[in-house]
Amino acid sequence: MNFQTVSTAEKLPASNGLTGGYLSDGVTPGPLLSRALVYVDTQVGKFSQAIRDQHLDDSTVIILSAKHAQSPQNPLALTRIPDSPIIDALNAAWIKAGHTSDLVAFSINDDAMLMWFTDRSATATSFAKSFLLDPVSGSGTGNDINGNPKSYTSSGLGTIYAGADAADFMGVRAGDARVPDLIGIAQYGVVYTGKKKKIAEHGGNNPQDRWVPLIVSGASIGDKTNDANGGLGSVVHTAVETTQIAPTILRLLGLDANALKSVQIEHTAVLPLR
Repeated sequence: MNFQTVSTAEKLPASNGLTGGYLSDGVTPGPLLSRALVYVDTQVGKFSQAIRDQHLDDSTVIILSAKHAQSPQNPLALTRIPDSPIIDALNAAWIKAGHTSDLVAFSINDDAMLMWFTDRSATATSFAKSFLLDPVSGSGTGNDINGNPKSYTSSGLGTIYAGADAADFMGVRAGDARVPDLIGIAQYGVVYTGKKKKIAEHGGNNPQDRWVPLIVSGASIGDKTNDANGGLGSVVHTAVETTQIAPTILRLLGLDANALKSVQIEHTAVLPLR
């Protein structure tokens, strides 16, 4: 089951007269996001009640998580940058340097920058990296949470992996066609968009993109002692990952989690359930 409600409420400036995203403290959900959280909570509650009504709670486990979060949570940190002028300027500089066609063949930019080039040589990838990070060519003007002009540097990027470094960053051999020729990690608060209809985005390496809730509840999950809030269960304070959900489901079904090829390759552990 997939809910998009919370994700949308984090990204929209406003809807139905309610302000989206978080309040200025960067922690407290705003009115639209609060309503979205209540909505999802209510729907999950209905599922749980239906399971109890059918007396299936002793044999059912619910796993609640998210594939990503959104950044920035702090609205004052937002810098919206139109990516088309950056790509156009890079292509123009490449042609001015003596080449006959554009360098960028394809690009995806949200709060990261991924580029595939027509020329995959070290010369080309180094050229692009230098251009994007240059104090002059990599500078420009975007807009803030209120749509007012806001300058940026280094094309809005904090770190760039290009060519062989990009492949190494992804853990594959250099030249793999699936890997972008350039991977740009955005500065905190940067969202690449030519419009003003989003206040956050996913895809980056910021903790606010990657840290998501992960709850496992149901039959025989957790210890049977009361927690600090008077309920049953426990909180795991060690790091876990969403990749652990798949082998956990197999284990709960009585199947061999090690049958998954990804588990064999990456040695993904089952989530700690007790």
